[in-house]
Amino acid sequence: MNLTGIFVPLITPFTADDQVDRRSLAALAHEVLTDGATGLVALGTTAEVATLDPQERATVIEICAEVARERHVPLIIGAGGNATAAAVRALNELPEAAAALTLVPPFTRPSEEGVVEHFRVLAKNSPVPLIVYNVPYRTALTLSAETVLRIAEIPGIIGTKHSVGALDAATIAILAHRPAGFAVLAGDDVLAGPLLALGAEGGILASAHVRTAAHVELVDAWAKGDVERARVLGHRLADLSAALFAEPNPAVIKAVLHDQGRIATPAVRLPLLPASASALASASARLAFDLP
Repeated sequence: MNLTGIFVPLITPFTADDQVDRRSLAALAHEVLTDGATGLVALGTTAEVATLDPQERATVIEICAEVARERHVPLIIGAGGNATAAAVRALNELPEAAAALTLVPPFTRPSEEGVVEHFRVLAKNSPVPLIVYNVPYRTALTLSAETVLRIAEIPGIIGTKHSVGALDAATIAILAHRPAGFAVLAGDDVLAGPLLALGAEGGILASAHVRTAAHVELVDAWAKGDVERARVLGHRLADLSAALFAEPNPAVIKAVLHDQGRIATPAVRLPLLPASASALASASARLAFDLP
């Protein structure tokens, strides 16, 4: 599976009566692909997956899989958790996935050796390749570069969504020493440009719901070595991403999409709250820029 490019972790739009909005979700998936996204991600954090019941999760997968089949693009599905055996079962129940986005075990806080063994067992028993979602500010577990590189050597693990919140020494070491065939995908939207400059293959970026083509252009510019174009575009997209994440994700993104007429409601589910009017105004103001 080629992990180069922009993968959009789709929101779950809701109707006025709090049902999954099937029509808006399908339309949104088609739109981001038409604008150049490489593939789709279903049931990521941006999908408010923790608030979806099993039937709703199945509905989201069904819709995304149908679009992916029609457009001949890969579908990545979020799966896993902090119990290894349960994560194995979840992976084996995934329909039509090209790969699974699998979180570093949250809350339990195992040792780094335990994390390695967790992913070794998952990869051995998974019917699809795995992308490790490394996001310490959500899992409360910071992995060393050495541990990430050990995980990268496990057969069946093809990449990581790198969301550590900084361009630190561990990030540099991972990019410098990762094995062939192991992709690093930007997961912190504001830091996507710098990570691409250091050699990341692409990103799983919630911000790419809006100005999708510009995010695709950013990946292309760094890949071609067009540094000036990439820098200008990266700064503009970083400003946009900061505004889109000014309040808990995906509230502002949903507000913008609703304001654009692309989804029927901006609704999020508790414990999230709808975006404030000021957050929507700030994000909207940063949408209007020309590609360099």
